[in-house]
Amino acid sequence: MNFGLDQVLADQSLLKQLRHKRIGLVAHPASVTHNLVHSVDALMQAGVNLCVAFGPQHGMQGDKQDNMIESDDYIDPVHRIPVFSLYGEHRYPTEEMLNEFDILLFDLQDIGCRIYTFITTLMYFLEACANSDKTIWVLDRPNPAGRSVDGMRLQSGHQSFVGCAEVVMRHGLTVGEFANWLKFKYKLDVDLKVIPIKDYDPASGPGFGWPDRVWINPSPNAASLNMCRCYGGTVLLEGTNLSEGRGTTRPLEVMGAPKLQIDKIMDAMKQLAEPWMQGAYLRPCYFEPVFHKHQGQLCHAIQIHTDFPAYQPELFKPYRLVALFLKALLDVHPDFELWRDHAYEYAEDLFPIDVINGGPDLRLWVEDPDSDANELGTRLAREESAWIEERAPHLIY
Repeated sequence: MNFGLDQVLADQSLLKQLRHKRIGLVAHPASVTHNLVHSVDALMQAGVNLCVAFGPQHGMQGDKQDNMIESDDYIDPVHRIPVFSLYGEHRYPTEEMLNEFDILLFDLQDIGCRIYTFITTLMYFLEACANSDKTIWVLDRPNPAGRSVDGMRLQSGHQSFVGCAEVVMRHGLTVGEFANWLKFKYKLDVDLKVIPIKDYDPASGPGFGWPDRVWINPSPNAASLNMCRCYGGTVLLEGTNLSEGRGTTRPLEVMGAPKLQIDKIMDAMKQLAEPWMQGAYLRPCYFEPVFHKHQGQLCHAIQIHTDFPAYQPELFKPYRLVALFLKALLDVHPDFELWRDHAYEYAEDLFPIDVINGGPDLRLWVEDPDSDANELGTRLAREESAWIEERAPHLIY
């Protein structure tokens, strides 16, 4: 199997189209060939005239740990090309940046969730390239969460840097497929070429989206395939006073806080909607973060396991699971101060949970003592079904 970058490097007709143009590259630590050569080095070695590179959130080098920690521009110490930060002074490509290239290669490993900001950077570049008559090639990579669809659709008017488009939380597209959908949805007059993955089947096991390849963190806390499968739900915890495991060895695979009665919460979850707990193993656990929320405190928590042979991706719905956990937690601990209230990803005067969810409706459902799982489940099923139909024409694999 070859990812998009490997396809370009192996195809002389594609390389020929690049060699006499000024090339820009959007990349990060996971932007590597099948034998783990970084795309900057591999393209240079192939004779491509790489003039400029761009780093997304967490930086080209993947060194920025947390949200709203910005990266600076710098000069690549080996190849002496400028590397512009798209998570610093600017998040949208400027005219100065666009003047540096003729063709942009977009080579980011995404994890298949609306809130993961790499697809926002993709959308911004598609818009910018359309407005400046630039060409963009998306070098496609697998969606490690596979084809699974889960979660509420972003509501119109609630777009942000962590929610650029009106899609469900876990969208089930590769970056290349998402680019095709964005071009169609927003009628972008952009010269877009998607370089597809060779021999990719997102529905096949055991990876169900991720092939038998080395895992490299695309961001510091995307530390495993299990994390990618869980992220469409556990990312909601960033909007709460619960720990999502930052500051532990299992970020975004656990959920907890000090003094929670986890056994009672899990019992309440079963009473509310036991089917939403299917497809993965859920295990009570303990952890003590060395940084971030509840630093140095013992947290009582649940750990989510999907990395076992009997994993059932068609049943595992992390958005529903975490929504259920939040609902059950307030049943057991009604005085728990659940929601964080601070600036989140540059969105002012909004609850972080509403920014993450793409609207207030999840928060309102969790808070409402009269709401039930059937109400939310019916809405999610309707919105997910509509999204599956909408995305169908843009599937490549």
